[in-house]
Amino acid sequence: MNDQALINRTADFVREKFLHEGSGHDWEHIRRVWQVARALARDTPQANPLVTELGALLHDVADWKFHDGDEEAGPRASRAWLESQQTEEGVIEAVERIIREISFKGLGVATPMSSVEGELVQDADRLDAIGAIGVARAFAYGGYKGRPLHDPTVPPVVHESFESYKKNTAPTVNHFYEKLLHLRERLHTPAARKVAEERHAFMEQFLTQFLREWEGQDVNAEQQA
Repeated sequence: MNDQALINRTADFVREKFLHEGSGHDWEHIRRVWQVARALARDTPQANPLVTELGALLHDVADWKFHDGDEEAGPRASRAWLESQQTEEGVIEAVERIIREISFKGLGVATPMSSVEGELVQDADRLDAIGAIGVARAFAYGGYKGRPLHDPTVPPVVHESFESYKKNTAPTVNHFYEKLLHLRERLHTPAARKVAEERHAFMEQFLTQFLREWEGQDVNAEQQA
């Protein structure tokens, strides 16, 4: 099987698996990550396009968040699929490594990517976690997990370990301060960092307006006027 046929078959497999997923980790999220990672790879001559595209398509194939915290669920699922397609072992190992390393593991946890392809996929995934889409996805996931929108009595936490981060059940707004507002500074490529500027600014504007409305400050200002 040639590379493009494998990519197309993998896209069909993932689309079928995630088409009606409701937590913000659906096929459309994966499709966007795939498209952005592919675009970044075109500007990165040293990147292997096949590994980049497969890593993007399979990065959420069995996310630990939906498998009782099992960090190896994703690598196992990606290997099972790629082996079923008679994929070369070196490609399988490279994709497994991307999936194993890609997750944000807490603000206080260093998580370097060990391959350029992994950096591209991680940048694409993190871009989809910020901006307008990122805001929508954060609240979709919070609703999926039954979390409150906001609770001013619950402060954000700098998680110093992945175990602490995995156990987090804080309100959705905390997620912005514990992760999303810090993604811009953790991107690898100039192209991703450029896109992130506008998306980051949108999140800051959203949070300012959200907190004003939460306290009714916009209503009070209107009454005073």
